[in-house]
Amino acid sequence: MKNNLLQEISISLILIVLLGLFLNPFGFWMPDALVMMIILGLIVVFAIFSGFMWKERAQDEREALHRMLAGRVSYLIGTGILMLGIIVQSFRHEIDSWLVFTLGAMILAKIFGVIYGRKNH
Repeated sequence: MKNNLLQEISISLILIVLLGLFLNPFGFWMPDALVMMIILGLIVVFAIFSGFMWKERAQDEREALHRMLAGRVSYLIGTGILMLGIIVQSFRHEIDSWLVFTLGAMILAKIFGVIYGRKNH
């Protein structure tokens, strides 16, 4: 269990670093080849990250509670950041449609997840 947690944290941190590289933190425009390599790395690491999240199983009620709490916190922070992005961009009069679509998809997924959970569990 502890080793699995360390792997999940490591993969999560690698994913965050790769996402941070897209912000061009060193102030230079990245060549196309480097961008393509970062995109490939991002896809691979996200697939591994998704695999960890998908096969995660709770051993007892306490772990189930921790998993549920982590899901709620991440959902609320994700939707909150998207809302903040939409608000900030609306003041600039240039709302990115991806923010709106992503927020809508997250809300719909939450609704469908609740319906699915109530029907099947």
